[in-house]
Amino acid sequence: MKVSNDAGVGGDETVAIIDDDDDEMSDDSPTAGINVGSISGSVSENSGFFLDTSIYVPQRDLDLEPCEGMEFESEEAAKGFYNSYARRVGFSTRVSSSRRSRKDGAIIQRSFVCAKEGFRNLNEKRTKYREIKRPRTVTRVGCKASMSVKFQESGKWIVSTFVKEHNHELVPPDQVHCLRSHRQISGPAKTLIDTLQAAGMGPRRIMSALIKEYGGISNVGFTEVDCRNYMRNNRQKSLEGDIQLLLDYLKQMHADNPSFFYAIQGDDEQCTGNVFWADMKAMENYTYFGDTVTFDTTYRSNRYRLPFAPFTGINHHGQPVLFGCAFLLNESESSFIWLFKTWVSAMSGRLPVSITTDHDTVIRSAIMQVFPDTRHRFCKWHIFKKCQEKLSHVFLQYPNFEADFHKCVNLSDSVDEFEACWLPLVDKYDLRDNEWLQAIYSVRTQWVPVYLRDTFFAEMSITQRSDTMNSYFDGYVNASTTLNQFVKLYEKALESRYEKEVKADYDTMNTLPPLRTPSPMEKQASELYTRKIFLRFQEELVGTLTLMASKVEDDNEVTTYQVSKFGEDNKSYRVNFNVLEMKATCSCCMFEFSGLLCRHVLAVFRVTNVLTLPLHYIIKRWTINAKSSVILVERVNDAFSSYLESHTVRYDALRHAAFKFAEDGAESVDTFHVAITALEEASRKVAMAAKNEGRVIMSNGRVREDSTSNGTWTKRNSVNQHGSLDQNISEDERDKKIEQLNNELCCARRKCEFYRTNLLSVLKDIEDHKQQLSLKVQITRYSMKDCL
Repeated sequence: MKVSNDAGVGGDETVAIIDDDDDEMSDDSPTAGINVGSISGSVSENSGFFLDTSIYVPQRDLDLEPCEGMEFESEEAAKGFYNSYARRVGFSTRVSSSRRSRKDGAIIQRSFVCAKEGFRNLNEKRTKYREIKRPRTVTRVGCKASMSVKFQESGKWIVSTFVKEHNHELVPPDQVHCLRSHRQISGPAKTLIDTLQAAGMGPRRIMSALIKEYGGISNVGFTEVDCRNYMRNNRQKSLEGDIQLLLDYLKQMHADNPSFFYAIQGDDEQCTGNVFWADMKAMENYTYFGDTVTFDTTYRSNRYRLPFAPFTGINHHGQPVLFGCAFLLNESESSFIWLFKTWVSAMSGRLPVSITTDHDTVIRSAIMQVFPDTRHRFCKWHIFKKCQEKLSHVFLQYPNFEADFHKCVNLSDSVDEFEACWLPLVDKYDLRDNEWLQAIYSVRTQWVPVYLRDTFFAEMSITQRSDTMNSYFDGYVNASTTLNQFVKLYEKALESRYEKEVKADYDTMNTLPPLRTPSPMEKQASELYTRKIFLRFQEELVGTLTLMASKVEDDNEVTTYQVSKFGEDNKSYRVNFNVLEMKATCSCCMFEFSGLLCRHVLAVFRVTNVLTLPLHYIIKRWTINAKSSVILVERVNDAFSSYLESHTVRYDALRHAAFKFAEDGAESVDTFHVAITALEEASRKVAMAAKNEGRVIMSNGRVREDSTSNGTWTKRNSVNQHGSLDQNISEDERDKKIEQLNNELCCARRKCEFYRTNLLSVLKDIEDHKQQLSLKVQITRYSMKDCL
């Protein structure tokens, strides 16, 4: 803005000339038009016309034209009159320059000009070191049309000069509403916009309603850009107040319960960044079910279109649970890094095994920095949804494309099969040059199931949508929800989710699911798993009845089986089974992905007579006692030794070895006689070992204590520790004495084991009783709340 001094109008007065060098407002400006306040005005007495109005409204039947000598009650009245004239003629106006009094600084002269007056300022000094990212269109052409008014001692404003002629074409009546000075949102229009915005409608739909209401776009008086800017300003003003209410709520929650965690990126008094919070329940849930996490920023169901980003997971009933919430005021990489680090700090520094997010390069970069060892997956459901948008023309032109795309992604059983399917797919529909499709293909290891099956994601099916995405707050938060309303709805959602978990706990602990087979494994699973997880396991177990498992390889330690449906040998799965360790792996990787054994492994267990689930295939997070704090400490540290202590496992291992021994021994008569002799010798040794448990038969027939057995003494140790024994006594008496001491020690050991087992049983009963009481308390509480 340029300021210069000039001689005064009178001899004792000096005024300043202020030139307004602003161009006409562009379409994306936050505000548009001249807001006319309450004015009154009149023309000179010679014209014989008097204009008096409280609010200036252009009147189409008023064909007055400005002329020198016209008087107005105020500067605003003069400006409104000239703008009305400009609307009728077809051009836009702006304020060009002003003169101020040297005495008191009051404005004593105004000039209103055509918006195309003057020329664009091309001063190189202003633009030499500044890069213009969005160059504005040239609108000024040096038009001389203008009207100037001066302040009179009488208090009136009089037209001093008027130039009518323009050097450009004027705008026709049906386009006048596009001119800047005539794009005004009236009071009734603002009221209607506010109402429709509160109902969740966007600017495009609101403009359609306004056009229909006013009978055409020219009668509306403004454009969709003006409507969008007005709505944006409304949201910003309302957001500032609601953000403060949210901060007050979080502070009050922390004051009521110091374990409540919240953090603000920026100033604590005035939030300028992201907001995160987590209550004690969320932190507790994470300790039990924090192995896999979903972070969803696509949940923009609020009035301000702010990304509401909950951290969620899956509990032992397959229900979504909350690990914390965030509101994102900006979505930069630094903001996500701050948010992830803050969340990890709230969760006591424990990192998840896997995390699922929307397909976003910024989030991906932040996760690589904060969770370098966590497996990151893009939500496949969101990619499919985006595919419908990005490839809509393909969906319309080729009805079979969607089915082929889903088949390629979901039904490929290996990486090679997916790669072999993908290239023919893109060639078939001529999509090799599609940028979006190539972009998602380049990150296929983060969303295509065959690349992710070796990592735990707690999903019951490798082809389903992630249940945690966009579901925790469904039914509570919508597009018209303000942050103030969100606080109340957030608490209702928490109560509802917790009530559903209590109901699932009650059903699991107080009712028995129907069994569909006589299998001991099914009964075992029904007593261990929660209801929903058992039903999913039962589905896999029953599915084994339609499968056939054929042995294809055997290297004495690991046996490979080919499992397929009857009559469908072309689609089969490979299961490797280690009989000694009772460990099996399947090519479908369902156990690694979901924590439940697939029907293919269960089919191999069925044909090899494995009657119960090995303990290492029962993951605690899916069991009834997922939240139990009782830890059964094994007597030995070695995991395999502990595993072998299970009578069932020992029985199964021996049975499998016996079956293999019988198959080999029955090959011929000679091998049969050798096998029978070996069995007789083995039977005699087993009987002797059972009689003398913990002792080894020496070659001379005597019994020697095994120094490696738990709870036994070696002969040397016995002698060293009991120096009172007479060195001259006979060897037989010494052996008898050692045997007697060992028997006493074994007896004491058995008593300790018995007491330990009883103690653990009591602890488990106490824990179960505690959970039942907790359930009863919650059910009673909700019942009383319903009664009130």
